[in-house]
Amino acid sequence: MAQISSDKQTRVPTAIELASRQREISVSEFFLKNRHLLGFDTPAKALVTAVKEAVDNALDACEEAGVLPEIVVHVRDRLGKARVVVEDNGPGIVESQIARIFGKLLYGSKFHKLSQSRGQQGMGISAAGMYGQLTVGKPLHIISRTEGDELASELYVSIDTANNRPDIHKKRRVEWDCPHGTRVEMEMEGHHQTGPHSVEVYLKQTAIANPHVSITYVDPHGKETQFLRCADTLPPRPKEIKPHPHSVELGRLIQMLSNTTSRSLMRFLVDEFSCVGKKTAIEIIKRAGKPLTDRSYPAHIAHAQAAALHRAIQKTRVLAPRTDCIVPIGEPQLLEGLRKELAADFYTTATRPAAAYRGNPFQVEVGMAFGRPGEPDIEVDAGGHMRRKQKAQHASTVEQLIAPKDEPVRLLRFANRTPLLYQQSSCAITKAVIQTNWRTYGLHQTKGSLPIAPMAILVHVASVWIPYTSESKEAIEPYPEILKEIKLGLQQCARRLAHYLRRELHLRQEYDRRAHIERYLPHIGAALQDILALSDDERDSTVNMLDDVLHTSRTTRRSKP
Repeated sequence: MAQISSDKQTRVPTAIELASRQREISVSEFFLKNRHLLGFDTPAKALVTAVKEAVDNALDACEEAGVLPEIVVHVRDRLGKARVVVEDNGPGIVESQIARIFGKLLYGSKFHKLSQSRGQQGMGISAAGMYGQLTVGKPLHIISRTEGDELASELYVSIDTANNRPDIHKKRRVEWDCPHGTRVEMEMEGHHQTGPHSVEVYLKQTAIANPHVSITYVDPHGKETQFLRCADTLPPRPKEIKPHPHSVELGRLIQMLSNTTSRSLMRFLVDEFSCVGKKTAIEIIKRAGKPLTDRSYPAHIAHAQAAALHRAIQKTRVLAPRTDCIVPIGEPQLLEGLRKELAADFYTTATRPAAAYRGNPFQVEVGMAFGRPGEPDIEVDAGGHMRRKQKAQHASTVEQLIAPKDEPVRLLRFANRTPLLYQQSSCAITKAVIQTNWRTYGLHQTKGSLPIAPMAILVHVASVWIPYTSESKEAIEPYPEILKEIKLGLQQCARRLAHYLRRELHLRQEYDRRAHIERYLPHIGAALQDILALSDDERDSTVNMLDDVLHTSRTTRRSKP
């Protein structure tokens, strides 16, 4: 006979009792318990993420207002607690919106807008405030002033995580010496560190991809670093576009049909989508078949008819998405950014034509900076003489981003002008670099790894919607279309690099030969004088002849490509 459990008092809950335990979870409460999803894994990473979110917001605000960004970043680190202050000269924030922007997750203006922007989900800066609230129990301190206001608005804001709404602790009007802008101060559990995952490196990379920005950074030791702008014009403002028909899934299409104000299916297709004219709309409706016609009322279309319409859209050829909604850095500006912040011997950049994935337009840019630390290269001066050339000096003194000679290249990844510092191995950019055959271009590479070279490779992906692998926005999903464009950009720059390496090898070999000749030429002249018993005049004539031979060799070598 089976033994009965000794705990006879234990009672299994009923279905009604189980149902009573169910409750709605606030989005703030969810991310409070899963803060790693937003990039707040460790104190060191949390500090960089907080600075990143505040700087990204400042850059977007300044660019939308047509103001050249002037950003000041202060970081203090003491006894495991960090204080971050980010101040900008942007347009400021209307007082009624401050609490919602900083005290509510998933609140923003960019989620439903199809145009290039750094932020997408409306979680970044409010998540940083929530992390500080969780770890040290202090709210965000915000000061903001709009142009024309006599006083600034000062608020202390935290998040009511149970209801995902702002909780204002204090609000008042204060004097502030900035005519317009926003200042955000937050305290959190954080740790300042140096190296590739530091605040300094993030700001340095931001200065490369945004040559129009000027950043002043004060580290925990009080040391001030300037990242000066090298462009005095703002990038063009991206235009907002409507969704491309090939990017809309069935559920989204049904929702659009229900919410549209268009009175006919023809007007719906033309008005609600980009790149769809009357001719294309008629072709889509014909492919969908009866009972759909150009006069069908969108809100009355049944699920089966909507499914047929969706299949017809996917089978119909539609013009490629518009590209005025994305703004790449541009080859000249990217080249200036690399020269300003990286000390190297060779620079090259390339901007690929716009392409699309799932109907979303995107554009890829690639830059390379190649140098040999401690081993200056050779150049030929105007007189045909070879000499060792000096490396360019970069403006800031932050850690050099070019890899040492015998280590893998440094990979600088960007999405919509924002540096990506973490999750490198799972990013589409890393996979594209590894899949490129660098041995073809004169670099050493083992299978399945980055090439070995004293070089930094920069890849920037600009799009109306970056397909990040997670909410922390640290890596790009490796869609085939994105991988293809990145590889083509890498190959375009790599061909120029290979030409430079071949030329440098040729010059180095010739320099070594010439060095030997010039070293032993006096001894040869003296030996000839002794052997042939030349007079002083004859000796001078022989030396002049040897000099002529050497000069002719220099001129001939210089004239060769």
